[in-house]
Amino acid sequence: MIAVVGAGAVGSYFGGMLARAGEPVTLIGRAAHVDAIRARGLRIESLTWDETIPVAATTDLGPVRKARAILVSVKTIDTAEVARAIAPLLAPGALVVSLQNGIENVAVMREAAGIEAIPAVVYVAVDMVAPGHVRHTGRGDLILGAPRGVPQRAPAEELARAFERAGVPCRVVDDPAPDLWIKLVMNCAFNAVSALGDVKYGAIAADMAAREVVTHAVEEAQAVARAAGVHLPEADLTASAWKLAAAMPGATSSTAQDLARGRPTEIDALNGYVARKGRELGVPTPVNQALCALVRLREAQKLRETTP
Repeated sequence: MIAVVGAGAVGSYFGGMLARAGEPVTLIGRAAHVDAIRARGLRIESLTWDETIPVAATTDLGPVRKARAILVSVKTIDTAEVARAIAPLLAPGALVVSLQNGIENVAVMREAAGIEAIPAVVYVAVDMVAPGHVRHTGRGDLILGAPRGVPQRAPAEELARAFERAGVPCRVVDDPAPDLWIKLVMNCAFNAVSALGDVKYGAIAADMAAREVVTHAVEEAQAVARAAGVHLPEADLTASAWKLAAAMPGATSSTAQDLARGRPTEIDALNGYVARKGRELGVPTPVNQALCALVRLREAQKLRETTP
């Protein structure tokens, strides 16, 4: 059985795809979402199909005890708390996978609860339309990081095969750091700009001033990665950002979705992480620092507006 801890939009999409292919899956999420799934099933409105998928759902962490793989898809700010909650429940040999934004989640799980999780690099555009209903608007592929020779390698390959059978492109790599940083760079390019402008990726790519901001954010993040000793591919990541926008023009960033719902964002793990790492390594990151500060201001305002 595969348990998805933090079945929001991303967790529900990937868990739902596995369930659609016949894998035993339990989604663990918020009460309203769980109640809707129990009553009607999980609706995935995808690019080429729209189906309601029967899948087990609960608000309780109990199913983690029987899971061979646990997909952790909570917000980065909740990583340590969730790690401490699931650690006593893990079966021997269970594979824990971080399906989260950012670079530090695996280290946080290890430090908080001694869990030797593996990272996943997640490329998907998906949002929660309503409880029990997620909409998929772009991509939907995964990269799992598990070096050859470690105990997690075989279960990671088994999980990758399950995803492939479910129509989710997935591969296992020895060194996930370059892919994690490429994903971080893409998040730094679009997440804050999409949130602050309340626009989709296609609109960002069509605006020359926004393109300049994105270019600077990408170049800064690349410079920090190089200073950190991460060997990124020679490809132009700014050009890669525009290709991503072209592939997902209707995507709205997770940061924008969080702000719209009055929830805390992950900006500290995205542009904020690049700014912090840049200060540590002596690399200037004024654009990433500004984007992080502006999102924090909007976040604080939204939280004030939604707090009774």
